[in-house]
Amino acid sequence: MHSLAGLMLAGWMATQAGAPSPPIFQPGAPGAGSRTITAAEAVALSRSTFTADDVAFMQHMIVHHGQAVEMVALLEAQGADPAVKRLGRRIAMSQEAEMDLMRGWLAGRGQPLDMPGMAHAGHAGAASDTPLMPGMLSPARMQALAAARGPAFDRLFLEGMIRHHQGAIDMVETLMTRPDAAQDTLLSDFANAVVADQSAEILRMQSLLSDF
Repeated sequence: MHSLAGLMLAGWMATQAGAPSPPIFQPGAPGAGSRTITAAEAVALSRSTFTADDVAFMQHMIVHHGQAVEMVALLEAQGADPAVKRLGRRIAMSQEAEMDLMRGWLAGRGQPLDMPGMAHAGHAGAASDTPLMPGMLSPARMQALAAARGPAFDRLFLEGMIRHHQGAIDMVETLMTRPDAAQDTLLSDFANAVVADQSAEILRMQSLLSDF
């Protein structure tokens, strides 16, 4: 995928050569379409500021989403209810797409994908009851999920994913309280999409959980 800066440069070179500038597309948040923007808008977006809190949010959310994808992989192998599996697949697809978006956002701004110390954070205390961050399953809860089968697994999955989604929403709400955070257009759109999409999925999972 071309970076915004690359597209701007291509447009500038074409203009200097006398050729019409190619259209510049701004990608939307997951589930939203791209839109055509002017060169002036592209320059403004490229100068969008971001804070250390923005960077930490994206780095943390990649890890957060990663565990959700792991949970769905277990669901495929050990779950029983077709409706829960269908929902799980949708969750995994959307979160994998969002992880790509977050990695692209960080890379495009010259920021590391991992926070210092995060690479080994999940390996300490394999049976710990302390989650790595809000909403995530602790290592002990992940072990319990991995040991479950059938309807018992489905129930644990739904309970865990509801907490997981609520944790992501809480992370967005915390980010919004930080000074000057979430001013970046793409990050703001993404954060709003997390709240909207995961709130809707929580309601769906609560409905499914009532059958267990």
